[in-house]
Amino acid sequence: MFEAIMIILFGLSWPASIYKSITVKKVTGKSHLFLWLVFFGYVSGIAHKIVYSLDWVLTFYVINACMVFVDILLYYRYREA
Repeated sequence: MFEAIMIILFGLSWPASIYKSITVKKVTGKSHLFLWLVFFGYVSGIAHKIVYSLDWVLTFYVINACMVFVDILLYYRYREA
């Protein structure tokens, strides 16, 4: 239960980040390295859930990983050349 709460609360920041990228069309201050590290962290959490303890919390890992991936795509779309 505490893991689910942590994942849900951490995941609340991604929609705000995505919204900002879409509306401002700039990604100044964002680090693509940070985004990739977070994404692979979620992928590792997904792998752990699949291998060791398949439960409903996996859903939140997948949702968060998808949101981070969207933020990564927006980073590359709006980065300054």
